[in-house]
Amino acid sequence: MSEGIISTDFQFNGQTGKYTGKVREVYEFGDKLAMIATDRISAFDVVLPKPIPFKGQVLNQLAEKFLEATKDIIPNWVESSPHPNVTFGKRCQPFKVEMVIRGYLTGHAWREYRDGKRMLCGMPLPEEMKENEQFPSPIITPTTKADKGHDEDISREEILNQEIVSEHDYLQLEEYTQKLFVRGTEIAEERGLILVDTKYEFGKFDGEIYLIDEVHTPDSSRYFYSEPYQELQDKNEPQKQLSKEFVRQWLISEDFQGKDGQQIPEMSNDRIKMISDRYIELYENISGEKFVKDEYSDKLARIKEAISQIVE
Repeated sequence: MSEGIISTDFQFNGQTGKYTGKVREVYEFGDKLAMIATDRISAFDVVLPKPIPFKGQVLNQLAEKFLEATKDIIPNWVESSPHPNVTFGKRCQPFKVEMVIRGYLTGHAWREYRDGKRMLCGMPLPEEMKENEQFPSPIITPTTKADKGHDEDISREEILNQEIVSEHDYLQLEEYTQKLFVRGTEIAEERGLILVDTKYEFGKFDGEIYLIDEVHTPDSSRYFYSEPYQELQDKNEPQKQLSKEFVRQWLISEDFQGKDGQQIPEMSNDRIKMISDRYIELYENISGEKFVKDEYSDKLARIKEAISQIVE
């Protein structure tokens, strides 16, 4: 399986810079930018070597829908989406923290809890919780936003003491995070899903806080199915997830968690197709719409032309 966008190498008139993230490639044009969602996939802050077909399209189109659905809560950076893999908008100055909010004890939080920790990012965790159990109320567990390498857990107190974000701005970020999570939870419930946890990224443009990057996608969020949730909990069985967690679990089973000296396991064509199918499944479940594949014939040329039409 060779389909998939692993990278781009464009040069546009008026281009002032380019930044390559784990998944997205960002072309800068002064105070504007074009963000291309590639088909790269990362886990444990490591980019895996093979692309996942249609993953970038899933992420970009879901993010577009959720940014539109939350713009009454907070303005966002988007101005247009000229191609299924491309978003164009304001070039905000990002805050150096990611606002993670968790409604359930799962993923990284569960692994910390299982190992005996009862404090996460300065937030106390109740005793005697089970994996995937709902918290009494959602907790905010920020991380640093690393330019390279691993993001790290950090508390509100550390953020303020290190002056990473001003107290005024940070309290606003917390308020936005809580409101966005409520909206995402409501939308998920309408689709028979549970929004388990997610992360939000924010930036400033002309002194105002904006929501940036992706929102409520399978790369930034975890979802459970609502219907069998309690039954599976009562039986102490794993929840069926619509998120990237199934990729992390496979990697863990292959003794890979992004640590020094660990070898990335081989991804077979069958596994790549399975991952691609799961991303499309999430898109259709959370959006309630049929996913229409933007096929790969001349795709890079079409992406370049779509951006050129805006910036040149």
